[in-house]
Amino acid sequence: MPSVLIVDDLLSIHEMLEAVIQPTGFTTSFTTDGEKALARYKAEKFDLVLADIDMKPMDGITLLKQIKLYDPNTVVVIMTAYASTESAVQALKFGAFDYLQKPFRVDELIATLKRGLEYKHFQAERASAGGVSSAKAGDIEARIIGKSPPVKKLIQQVKKLATVRTPVLLTGESGSGKTTLAEVLHAGSNPPEAPLVRIDCSLCNEANFRSGLLGENGEGGTWVKQARGGTLFLQHIQCLSLPMQKELVSVLRNNAHGFRLICTTSEDLEKLTDEGKFHDELFYRVASLPVHVPPLRDRAGDIPLLAKHFASQGTNPHFDAGLLEFSDDALAVLTAYHWPGNLAELNQVVSKIAATAETRIVTSQQLPMRLRELKHWPSLAEYLAGQEKQYIDMVLHVSRGDKAVAAKVLGVDTGKLG
Repeated sequence: MPSVLIVDDLLSIHEMLEAVIQPTGFTTSFTTDGEKALARYKAEKFDLVLADIDMKPMDGITLLKQIKLYDPNTVVVIMTAYASTESAVQALKFGAFDYLQKPFRVDELIATLKRGLEYKHFQAERASAGGVSSAKAGDIEARIIGKSPPVKKLIQQVKKLATVRTPVLLTGESGSGKTTLAEVLHAGSNPPEAPLVRIDCSLCNEANFRSGLLGENGEGGTWVKQARGGTLFLQHIQCLSLPMQKELVSVLRNNAHGFRLICTTSEDLEKLTDEGKFHDELFYRVASLPVHVPPLRDRAGDIPLLAKHFASQGTNPHFDAGLLEFSDDALAVLTAYHWPGNLAELNQVVSKIAATAETRIVTSQQLPMRLRELKHWPSLAEYLAGQEKQYIDMVLHVSRGDKAVAAKVLGVDTGKLG
């Protein structure tokens, strides 16, 4: 039978919890303070820990931190008697699975413990399976195009995140590939038939939001029900109003582990939270595993691969678009451009070229003028190491041999140009 270690300094709480928990299939053990609880957990390894926040000499938050240091996978549920959510948010910040506010309902307690147990079993199954399967690992690498250090790091993060169903927050600039990454995470952590329900919060009015996410009783509307067993994907979560954010918290408390939650944002949610513009509890519920998606300018070495990939997905009336190639000067321009629209902009540019090119070789003159304007190019010091000569030659070519103009763009003395 699954075991619960209950930590509370009131014996009356022990008796009450024993009476309501044991009939549901859990065994219960008790301690009256955090220090004893930590010692017992290390000695006996319980499935779940249910701890009060207000204890002496070691309070619930300190106990939570100590247990997480000993075993990061421990499922800890915090009980709090405070009317505010401040202590509860602090508990979520330090890794609590969830919190219960006294006085809580018996059905709420049992549902929380069962969700915690399900999550623990899921973690154990993934660990015994050795992480993401080789087939899914191959799918991940096929969807995330690139070999640059930032992308290699990103792929490793995604492989790890595909082994759990913990909420993930994808951060990054517009067009950087957050949506594709969410789809990859969904496919990596769910069976093929699992649903992916995508909601764009920037287009969501309060009426639709309440109907789709909250439902009539606040326990989940149509979108939540559709996402169960799969992924609920909230794009641009920073666009929700504070009232909607607050109501979303209640939905997540009741449904947080019935689906995989993935959110995206192009803004600094932690800063918005500090400024009171984003709900603090919602932040800690969605941002437990933040993943930053790098902008294209920080992975410029991947641009030749990405250009080839986007070209191969297009159609051309004269030849197979997959055969399209970019000349060295074209690649130099593509690589040097700052790409404010990131992957989305590169895809748009390459797709148009792939559809209209009359020859298989694309030169720099066939690229849009804005890509070839020197004002959009970085200085030499900002450019990728190892491509100095190629870049100097390209700047000289675009500036029509004017070394003074080229030196200004590069940020070097004209003598550097020979």
